[in-house]
Amino acid sequence: MLTALAGCTGVDVIMILKKMKVVPEAFNVIVEADVTEEHPKHYNKMKVIYQFKGKDLPMDKLEKAVKLSETTYCGVTAVYRKAMEMETEIRIID
Repeated sequence: MLTALAGCTGVDVIMILKKMKVVPEAFNVIVEADVTEEHPKHYNKMKVIYQFKGKDLPMDKLEKAVKLSETTYCGVTAVYRKAMEMETEIRIID
């Protein structure tokens, strides 16, 4: 489930950024999740961390690409949002 989310949103973000003429040196998506204690165990919260590497990356465009992926393009995110709490973080690594 975590890999599906990372792959879906990651492809979206990079494709959107390419259209905006923003190409980071490196890009990584990390998905962290909390699991319930009771059975059947399932995820009840996920956090998606988008890591961008590069100099002078425009934060407004990064935020827009992430938001478009999460709200419009990534079907995995749409399904997971209905089932659990979702968080997002954007990190820029120089």
